[in-house]
Amino acid sequence: MIRNIGYLLLLLIVASCGATKKKAAHSQERKVSVAASPRISAPREERAEKETRRPKSKAENIINTALTFSGVRYKYGGTTTKGMDCSGLLYISFGEHDINLPRVSYQMAEQGNPIRLKNIVKGDLLFFKTGKASKRINHVGMVVAIDGDDIKFIHSTTSRGVIVSSLHEGYWNYAFVKATRIL
Repeated sequence: MIRNIGYLLLLLIVASCGATKKKAAHSQERKVSVAASPRISAPREERAEKETRRPKSKAENIINTALTFSGVRYKYGGTTTKGMDCSGLLYISFGEHDINLPRVSYQMAEQGNPIRLKNIVKGDLLFFKTGKASKRINHVGMVVAIDGDDIKFIHSTTSRGVIVSSLHEGYWNYAFVKATRIL
């Protein structure tokens, strides 16, 4: 008798586990309980209106693409948001705007026209030799801002990933080799 009650109890437990089904949440209509604030949407509309009046330059578009990768960790040979190196960052950023660059920095340095630092503009490429024994270019960055004599460039470093740095920082100023214009 006790044995039969045990089987019956086990049968009820097993049957009850399969009998309960969750109701699908997608069958109900979703309701938004918070309306958008007019203060937030008005400036966006104004900005969108200004952007339609003044189209962005090719360099600005490429810079904006590169800046979307800010904070991505460094990965040698990487070209994705999971990790990228300096030349991968620029290879992807320029490539998304139909400008083909070589995949590695020393080959990128052979592209475009050499320019002097005093003639630098946004979108120009900066090339570096970062090792003591570096015989060829092994690092590249792209100019994103110029503030007087201060040149800011985006690149990917082994220690901090994709960041914006200043050419006036001692390390980068010392390692700088040349600048070229692709656009």
